[in-house]
Amino acid sequence: MLRRRPRPGAFLRLFATSCRRSSLHPSRPHLPNPTALPPPPVAKKVPFTVSAHGRSWSDPYHWMRDTSDPDFASHLAAENTYADAFVGSAGGGGLRARLAAEMRARLPPSAATPPQPWGPWLYYQYVPEGKEYPVLSRKLKPSLGLARALLDYLSGSEKEQVLLDWNEVAEKNGYVHIGSCRISPDHRFLAYTVDTSGGELFSLEVKDLQSENVIFSSPDKGVISLAWACNSENLFYTVCDETLRPNQVFCKKLQSDDAGFLVFTEEDVNCCVDITSTKDFKYMTVFVMESDNVREGLWPIRKRVDKVQYFLEHHNGFFYILTNAPVNDTEMMTEGYYLARCRAEKSLMDRWQIVAFPGSDCTIQDMDIFHDNLVLFLQKDGTPLFCSINMPIDGDVQEPKELDVLNPWYFPIPSNLCSIIPGSNNDFMSSTYRLVVSSPVIPDLTVDYDMRKRTFTILHQEEITSLSANLGTVGLQSNVSSIQQNLQLVENSQSWSDLSKLFSCKRIEVVSHDGVLIPLVILYSREAHRHGESPGILYGYGAYGEDLDKSWCSERLSLLSRGWVLAFADVRGGGDLSWHLAGTKANKINSIQDFSACGKHLIKEGLVHKNRLCAIGCSAGGLLVGAVINTLPDLFSAAVLKVPFLDICNTMLDPTLPLTVLDYEEFGDPNIPAEFEAICSYSPYDNLSPGVCYPPVLVTASFNDTRVGIWEAAKWVAKVRDITCPSCSHSVILKTNMQSGHFGEGGRFMHCDETAFEYAFLMKALGLDDITMA
Repeated sequence: MLRRRPRPGAFLRLFATSCRRSSLHPSRPHLPNPTALPPPPVAKKVPFTVSAHGRSWSDPYHWMRDTSDPDFASHLAAENTYADAFVGSAGGGGLRARLAAEMRARLPPSAATPPQPWGPWLYYQYVPEGKEYPVLSRKLKPSLGLARALLDYLSGSEKEQVLLDWNEVAEKNGYVHIGSCRISPDHRFLAYTVDTSGGELFSLEVKDLQSENVIFSSPDKGVISLAWACNSENLFYTVCDETLRPNQVFCKKLQSDDAGFLVFTEEDVNCCVDITSTKDFKYMTVFVMESDNVREGLWPIRKRVDKVQYFLEHHNGFFYILTNAPVNDTEMMTEGYYLARCRAEKSLMDRWQIVAFPGSDCTIQDMDIFHDNLVLFLQKDGTPLFCSINMPIDGDVQEPKELDVLNPWYFPIPSNLCSIIPGSNNDFMSSTYRLVVSSPVIPDLTVDYDMRKRTFTILHQEEITSLSANLGTVGLQSNVSSIQQNLQLVENSQSWSDLSKLFSCKRIEVVSHDGVLIPLVILYSREAHRHGESPGILYGYGAYGEDLDKSWCSERLSLLSRGWVLAFADVRGGGDLSWHLAGTKANKINSIQDFSACGKHLIKEGLVHKNRLCAIGCSAGGLLVGAVINTLPDLFSAAVLKVPFLDICNTMLDPTLPLTVLDYEEFGDPNIPAEFEAICSYSPYDNLSPGVCYPPVLVTASFNDTRVGIWEAAKWVAKVRDITCPSCSHSVILKTNMQSGHFGEGGRFMHCDETAFEYAFLMKALGLDDITMA
């Protein structure tokens, strides 16, 4: 049997005759009364033995891997019935509906993005009143002059043209997920990928925007990325294999009736292939190829080296390359990216010039390029930054420079807590760069930055209805003092709505087990929060180098107004390259310890009552929370695990499952004994402690999820009910969406309903479901 790490008092807990959770927490509000509910479903057991590296262990719920088994469908239906009854009884039976109504009331009846110019068109999206999904549309730019404007009016050219309506696809198929969406350079064609099952096996369609007919549908399923050639006749796309690894590039000639022909195949199972076009559409980047001369083959950038990456753009005869490649042949890869370039000639691809390093306290994350400007996405002390540099850069780059020598303009942003997302920014000739800026206390702002004049314009801010408050305003500012001296804030009269008068939002650092400081963002209502008494939620993810989402979310107001504290722990495993690597493979224990430290800090400092701290983790974040619950079952009083990765040991041992081999870089290769042992040491499914009192947990799953199998959630819940405290485990519930995939339904109203279900569960679990406002 796989050994589980013992905990203090485990022997006594195993033979206890009553639940110890209530005795351990005498001041805890009442847990849900199991006698008021039907008994939870009991999953059948089928003997099955797993073996690896000389050890064997039993997995009686392995049968759930067969999702076509009628018994599994019946079991999930029973679990859904139990979950609905559990949450449905919260607040006298109406809490979930009240929460959903609150959230829906805050949404404007309709929503729209400001139009973004590209060529002769203005492109925009909007959500029609009462609809779930957006519509992609365009209009011709207004003509200059009265006569031309009158001609446009008479010809009808100023009318809106709907390019793609997500709602129509959803109504026809019951589900919609649009993956990639690309307009051709001549603005005549729209290529997009669509998933109508939730399994992320996207199909490709090409629509002629003149005739408004679909002129090509790919026979391939599993299309991932799209890129147009500059002639608007060649469309490139990638297709994934049976493990969902993008491994092939095809090219479809629209003027031909033939199917797309194969351009490239990636044979290494540890690598994916992507396809993009340079901003000026002159080159395609798999390695590199001329977009109108595909048959000439690929130009290799450099010899492949493990963990070395290259991101390439083209400008005025040069390839600009963002890379972490060794600076010379004797060095290892650099910790972060730097900017290099070479001539856009096949024979000169190996003659690089290093243009700029970011500086000792800054990292480059990504780049974008325009005719007159280069835009760099940066991170400084955990703060996202964007800057533009005038192009072209001096043609004679003799020595590498630090970034500030190139006279960058750092885009002003309102605070160091902002999340920043680039707009579409498709027009290579534009001198304007669009960003969507938000924070936990700043509703989404759309801002255009004029890189030529070094000025900005606030175009739009998300509307929040049903919020009666005197909102404050803030002006744009730089968030880094060393940069602030170089800013020209000529628009200091511009401001926007800010909720910081109502809600406190601060970033602190928490000391983890090894002395490393972990960023923690803490959000709460200045009026409703009660020191030492308030409930709270700790969010975590910590994987794949992804930052935890801390952008504006109006749904959170339903908790904040009731006195809840919301905290976001940026544990190791997310973030930039070094922070990411510090939470991968054998270092994954750092992520777990970081999250524990942040939870303890919230309690120690009185921000959250010791018996009212909850946790939420999604996907790999579910692994994080699940591992902490096993280690410290008394730290959290309730948790929500959303499409969680819980059965990591068994999943990583099966290379036929989607994405498993690619995950070796993140979690470790179980074929290597040391890495196998590391995975086993924290696997949530394999480290459940018999007889221990576990907190109430809502586990949500999606039947068509191809990233995390539905059986992971179902197995974990079944095992918790089987071996842990039988009284406490009545409050561990499983809710499965039988139609969707890993990313849920996606519609804005449906998202409110899902979030209301989660919040109602947490309130019920803490005994706070009868409290409407703090």
